[in-house]
Amino acid sequence: MDSNDNINPKDPSSRRKFVLGVGAFSVFAAAAAVVGFPLSFKKSPKGAPTCQPESKKITMLTQDGQLVEIDQELITSAAKKVSNQELQNWIKK
Repeated sequence: MDSNDNINPKDPSSRRKFVLGVGAFSVFAAAAAVVGFPLSFKKSPKGAPTCQPESKKITMLTQDGQLVEIDQELITSAAKKVSNQELQNWIKK
C-alpha cells in the first residue's frame, strides 16, 4: 500500500472547491467583522447583567490601616482637604 494515495485526492477539482469555499467564508467573516455583524445569534436571557465599562478604582486607606479599592465615581470631589492635625487625630482613634 502506498500512503500517498490516501493523502492526495484523485480529483484536483475537489481541492479547488474546498479552497474556494474557505476563501469565500473568510471574506464573509472579515466583512461581518468590519460591519459589526455578530456571527452568533445568542440572546442573553432577560434580567442578565450587561457588561458595563470598568470604572477607575482608587486605593484608599481605612481607619484601621487596611487598603481598599473604591470606584472613583463614589468619591465626592466637593469635600474639603484634610489638614495635617485632623489626619493625625483620625489615625489616633
